[in-house]
Order: sequence, then structure tokens, then C-alpha cells
Amino acid sequence: MRPFALLIKPTGPDCNLACTHCFYTRKAELFGKGPHRMSKEVIETLIRDYLALRLPQSSFCWQGGEPTLMGLDFFKRVVKLQQEYGHSGQVVSDSLQTNGTLFDDDWCKFLRENNFLVGISLDGPKDLHDHYRKNTAGQGSFAQVMRAIQLCKAHRAEFNVLTLLTDHNVERADELFAFFVDQKIRYMQFIPCVEKENGRIASYSITPEQYGRFLCRLFDLWLSHGPEKISIRFFDSVMSFIVHGQHTICSFRNRCNDYVVVEHNGDVFACDFFVQEEWRLGNILQTPIGELATSPAKRRFSELKTEVKNQCLVCRYFAICRGGCLKDRIIVNNDCRDKDYFCVGYQMFFDYALSKLMQKLLNIINPKARSLSGNLRCCS
Repeated sequence: MRPFALLIKPTGPDCNLACTHCFYTRKAELFGKGPHRMSKEVIETLIRDYLALRLPQSSFCWQGGEPTLMGLDFFKRVVKLQQEYGHSGQVVSDSLQTNGTLFDDDWCKFLRENNFLVGISLDGPKDLHDHYRKNTAGQGSFAQVMRAIQLCKAHRAEFNVLTLLTDHNVERADELFAFFVDQKIRYMQFIPCVEKENGRIASYSITPEQYGRFLCRLFDLWLSHGPEKISIRFFDSVMSFIVHGQHTICSFRNRCNDYVVVEHNGDVFACDFFVQEEWRLGNILQTPIGELATSPAKRRFSELKTEVKNQCLVCRYFAICRGGCLKDRIIVNNDCRDKDYFCVGYQMFFDYALSKLMQKLLNIINPKARSLSGNLRCCS
């Protein structure tokens, strides 16, 4: 069986914040009125059946909504069940994507002791972060998030920062980078925001050109600062492709078959951007997770990524992007064969940075080989 990860939504779309740009809180319509919470039966079934597959690595990725609404005791039970159903020598990893606002010393001590990798949503300094990331009373969440980061540092819980690029912060690459460096944050992700509202691209979304300019400027800042000092997930993935021929982010991979989504009630979906009845694969209380992850419906979804326009097939960067993310293809015309919404931005970045990045890698591998750089080209 091909390895796959679990992206688990133990609280469904429920969250203690009311961020303007959140796409997942709207999924409440699919599951009815809340609160939505994962039951003991669902979590035990999920862990037991998934670990029984004995994959090379069993990855549990806890997301939301806001997964910490489950409370710390829930995650203590998760670890206990993993220990109970795990097999000798089995590699198990846990990651937690969170807004961090509910963290305290007990949370961060637990995360450190159990080797959870934490992703904390932070959109920049206070004026940038608080613009869209507010609580239900309309107050910004910046102070609470920064407290969570300080607690993670104090307890040595491993974390990275995830920044959503919106119309409010995408033109401020210098300010974002300087802020994160000043906060001694070494692991960063920048996610481009594009959503639809009432049939139109939402006002908080960014344009392809804005994303391209942001990536180019961020690349210069990163290169000047020292790539060995800062990890930026997008750049790491491109470097991984250059060196190993494999991306570390699913958007640029050949197929969408890296993970499945498990909702609070045990329903399984092909992707968290496609949590809709059409792509509901089944429920783990009726069908084991291994069967759902390899079902004909999941294979059909995975293969959609290979359906691209002819102009993509002849693009000099197709080997790198593979047509981009399905979610960003359908955003305009609901057609998986459309170009990725951010195509122009990706081309801007690859035109600007790819040769520089390959030169940098070549110098790291062999400083004496600079004269060979003129022969480098992108794989095709």
C-alpha cells in the first residue's frame, strides 16, 4: 500500500476565532449545527485501523477549525491509544495546526514531551495579523498568538509559523520577513489566499501578480539572510525537486494522493479543500481507513491532477508545478483542467529565481564547480 497521512479534524469546522478569510468554518453547513466533537469510538477506531496498516511512517496531522478545542485530555488519550495500538519499531508522528490562543504551560509541556510538531497561524506583526484574525467579539488575536509562541520557546516545543497571504499583507514582504527574523522564527510557510464569495473572487484574496512579486522579493531576502539560517517551505520544496526530483508540498506533486481527511464524525474526504458530498469516500465506522484511502473514488480524485491543458504540457515549468493545486484550478470556472489561478505568479518566480537557486545549490555541493552553472537546466 502506498503510504498516506491523515489530516484529522477532531472539532470539524468549529473554532474559537472568527477569521474573515477562513474557508473551513463554512463547512458547518455540511455537518449541521455544532458543537462538533470527535467521539471516543471514532478516535479509537481511526488509530487502531491506521496503525494496523504498518506503513513506513504513520502521520497524524491534527487541524481544524481549531483542534485544541478538544482539550488536552483528548490528545493525551490520542498518545495513549497510539502506544497501545502501535507495533514495535513503528514510526508515528503527530503535528498540530493551531491558532495557539488556548495554549498554556501544560499544553506546551505535553507537546514537547510527545514530540508534536506545531504549526501556529501568524500573519505578521500586530497590524497585519489582527486585520483579519479576530475573535468572536471582533478583537484581534495577536497578543494571544505571541504568548503561545513564547510558551513554545520556553518549553522547547518544536513549531513553525504559517502565514496566510492576503490583500492586506502580500505587498509587505520586507516587513514580514524582518518581523519573523526578529522573533527568531526559523521555519516559515506562506500560503497564498484565494477564495470565492457570491460567485466572485473574495476581496481579501491576492492576485497572481502580487504572489509572484512577493515570492521574488522574499527569495531575495532569504538568499541575502542565508538559506541555511531560515527554512521557507516553498523554497525548500523547490530545492527538494531540483536535488531529488520530489516535492515536499502536495500542490506541485504528480497526484493528489498524499493524505485523506477524517472529519469529527468519521467521514473521510479526498482533500480538505474538497470536503463536500461528491468527494466523501465513506466513514471509518463502516469501512476501514485503508480501504477508503485506496478506494476507486480516491484514485479518481488523485488522477484529476493529471488532466491539464495542452498549454501546461508545453510549459517549460510543467515538470516543477505539475499544473498546481486542484483547488486553485477550479476557483474561476470550476474546471480541473483550467490553469492554476497562481500560474502567472509561479512563472514570475521561476523566471526570476530558479537559475539563482540552482547556482546556490551547486556552490554548496561543489564550490569549485561554478563554471558549470551555465549548463544547468530545469528537469523536464
